[in-house]
Formats: sequence, structure tokens, C-alpha cells
Amino acid sequence: MTTVTGDLPAEAIVRSRKEPRTIPPSKVFLALLRRDVTVARKELPFFLVRTVMQPVLFIIVFGALLPRMGFVGMAYRAALLPGILAMSLTMSAIQAVSLPMVQDFGWTREIEDRLLAPVPTGVVAAEKIVAGVIQAIIAAIVVLLVARLIMGPMPGLSVAHGGEIALIALLGATAFSSLGMWLGTAISPQQIGLMFSVIVAPMIFFGCAYYPWRGLDAVPVVKYLVLLNPLVYVAEGLRGVMTPAVPHMSLGVVTVALVILAAAGWMLGMRSFYKRAIG
Repeated sequence: MTTVTGDLPAEAIVRSRKEPRTIPPSKVFLALLRRDVTVARKELPFFLVRTVMQPVLFIIVFGALLPRMGFVGMAYRAALLPGILAMSLTMSAIQAVSLPMVQDFGWTREIEDRLLAPVPTGVVAAEKIVAGVIQAIIAAIVVLLVARLIMGPMPGLSVAHGGEIALIALLGATAFSSLGMWLGTAISPQQIGLMFSVIVAPMIFFGCAYYPWRGLDAVPVVKYLVLLNPLVYVAEGLRGVMTPAVPHMSLGVVTVALVILAAAGWMLGMRSFYKRAIG
């Protein structure tokens, strides 16, 4: 005879004690993402200073002062702006992921709390990459608004192709956020400064951020060497959809390259995170 406690049979009570409630990974992912967004919102002024200061200084000097002094043509601003946006996207995505990873795996060990979440390790890594993508896109939007305010109207600049701009920005942010995951988990905290000197700085100067890729026709060796730089495809992609009158790389080539870079960066970053987490 079944013993009844309240309205539940005894077998149901025993089974409920033995079978813990399963939490969907998507719910844990959103909870982790919500926490990172909340922290970023509280630190918004510091985030903007860290990610927007350098692009804004370039906009003031190269997009406003030098054209007005006659050292560069006014048309140069149209070629410069997409590259500055690409640089802002790149720096924001890398910093938003790599620096917290160095800190979490280093002295704070905060990552250990996240790894205790009832989800696969890959979900924790994916959330960090997605959070970096969101921060990078926000930084690029802020830089675009500030640039438009400082530089004024620019002939040939168009944001009519919003879908294409969003696609290039999303693919580029994913690629560099994944790269930030790899750098943040593969490089020791003592070498993080060297990372920006040896990897990030050359990538920016040879990433066609300050000049169109087609302008390197005068230096063919450099023109093809820079194709190894992922920033080139983000800068040229934004240049192609925002200032189509400026010479640029084929958008088809840019899109394919960014898809490959985003997929390869995602796999590389996830693998490095997993190796560091279980190491």
C-alpha cells in the first residue's frame, strides 16, 4: 500500500529528492551575460575612456586638424572614418575579452566560480566572447557618433546599407573577440603588455585603418603581406559599405574572409579556454 504525505505519493517524494532539477544551458548563459552587461554598465565611463579615447584622438588630428591646415585633402576623411571604426571595433573586442581573462585566470581566480556553473565549459567561454562582441559594437557606434560630430558632413559617407554594415561589424567583432579569448588564455599575465606591443600595435598600423588597401598598389609586396592581417578585412568591409566611392577590396572577398576568420577564431579561442580551464 502506498503511503501518502500530503497530496504526493511517497514514491514521488523520494524521486524528487534523487533527481535534481536540470537548468537549461541557455538560461545559465543569459544569466552570465546579464551579469557582465550589468558590470559593464556600472563601469561605462571607464569602458568608454579605455576604448574610445585613442580613436577619437586620431579623428581630431587626422580627420579635423590636418585637413583644415591643408596637410591632407578633405576627401581623406571619408577613407579614414571606416578604418577608425574598424580599429575601435578591434581594440574594444580584444580588450573586452583578453584583459578579463588574464585577470580571472591570474590573481583573482574569479573564473573558478563560473566554471562551477551547471553547464559545459564551452558555454562559459562562449558567453565571454559574446559579451566582448556586444561591447565592441557599442564602442564602434559611440566612435561613429563622435566622429560625425567632430568631422562634420562628409561627401560619399552613407549608412543606408545598415544590414551590410551590421554584418561586417558582427563578423569582425566575433573574430577579434575570439582572438582576445585566445590571447587572454594563451599568454601569461606577465606578458600581457608585450602582447599589445608585438601583436596589436603592428596589426593596427598595417591593417589599412588609415589608408585604403588599394592605395598599397604602389607597394605590391606590402599590399599582399597585409592580407595576413584580419583587421584589413574589417576596415575594407566597412569602407566598402560606408564609403563606396573610395577604392576598396571586393565585398565578396571581405565577407568570405571574415566568416573564415570568425569561425577559426571561435574554435581557437574555445580550445585555448578549455585547455586553460582544465589545466
